[in-house]
Amino acid sequence: MKRRISRRIKTGLLVGLAGIMFLLSAGCGETQESLIPLPKPERDGGMFGVDVNINMSTIDNYLERPDVIYRDMRMLYDPADFEELGGISKLTRTLPGFRVTPLPYIATLNAMPVEGMYDGDKLYDVVWSEDSEILEVTANYLESEQILNELFPKDQTIFLMCGGAGYSFLTRNFLVHMGWDENLIFSTGGNWYYEGNKSIDLLVGDKIATWRVDYAYIDFDNLTRVR
Repeated sequence: MKRRISRRIKTGLLVGLAGIMFLLSAGCGETQESLIPLPKPERDGGMFGVDVNINMSTIDNYLERPDVIYRDMRMLYDPADFEELGGISKLTRTLPGFRVTPLPYIATLNAMPVEGMYDGDKLYDVVWSEDSEILEVTANYLESEQILNELFPKDQTIFLMCGGAGYSFLTRNFLVHMGWDENLIFSTGGNWYYEGNKSIDLLVGDKIATWRVDYAYIDFDNLTRVR
């Protein structure tokens, strides 16, 4: 008798779990269908080619979508003196869903009118033209391509953000040069100019609350240098 009751309980639990999974999958389907359709990327005529439709003025309408990969291209503590340009060198805030993925750790930065720019370890050495087009790319590590593909899935829509729009612009150009579809990449601009109400505050006193950040850490000491 105990074995029969036990089997009935197990059967009931399995049926219940199956029902829950069905409801969850159905709910996900409804959420997917209710999403605002994404427009095609359309760059404005400014220096950094911020998207016309999805930018810091409209980003609140496009946050936390299951069909988008979000990347904040800033460093936690950037050595560049962005305060000189009216910006912020420290990562004081970000937006929901954005994973902090510092561009300076991925590719050589193009020249900017700011002192102290990062020039340490990076996945790729890049030679830029004066108008921020790429002339040459060289991988520094055996794992560079694998890491790049994992951080920026090629088959998914990607939203890029940074402080003043420069890092987002360079990241977009770099990815397109490396074979990414330009129709899947949105440069949403600079978070310094965001005035919505979705900000995640990253400061505790004068320190960054790293536990609030989804951070793509690259341990260069454990990579295989090829040059």
